Amino acid sequence: MSPDFVVTAMHRQVGSRLAGDTMPPYGRAKSADSGSFVQQQALSAIVSWVRLERAIDAFNLDLKKRFGLTGLQLSVLRICAERPQLPLAALRKALVMHPATLGQSIDELRRMDLVSVRTDPNDKRARLVGLTDKGRALLAEAPLAGPMRLRDVDHDVARLDRLKLALDDAIELFGLSDWDPTKKA
Repeated sequence: MSPDFVVTAMHRQVGSRLAGDTMPPYGRAKSADSGSFVQQQALSAIVSWVRLERAIDAFNLDLKKRFGLTGLQLSVLRICAERPQLPLAALRKALVMHPATLGQSIDELRRMDLVSVRTDPNDKRARLVGLTDKGRALLAEAPLAGPMRLRDVDHDVARLDRLKLALDDAIELFGLSDWDPTKKA
């Protein structure tokens, strides 16, 4: 079943506000059976999630087409722009990712001449990552969208708190807690 069909079917079932319908779907048909109400709420949440997922996918496709980058690589560049040289361990912590995945991303950015990688003079085991002039030029052109936008644009703190709670809830409600990378084993 294609994602387009799923979204379209859900819109029909819940009554899409996307199509200009101003009345929220859960305000329409609350039956005596509260299961129906919950089902409509669940479908509305799924539609919103699918919209977010599709917007992120479209953003990543556009990044790849226009700049030859993935969303992760752009995130690495944005974090590197915050300081002249950043330890690889600090990047790994900021992005909550596996060392091998980050290493591959850094190596590709280095091959593209967007970052430089050198040994930390204070700790020969550590690597420092820095943005090159070409990397800075690319960042000036790249759209400021996606999760990294939260670091660079001022937002209402209460709204950010609500977003964090909603995303934490999503992990739990979607049954993904066992795969949460921040979960302590």
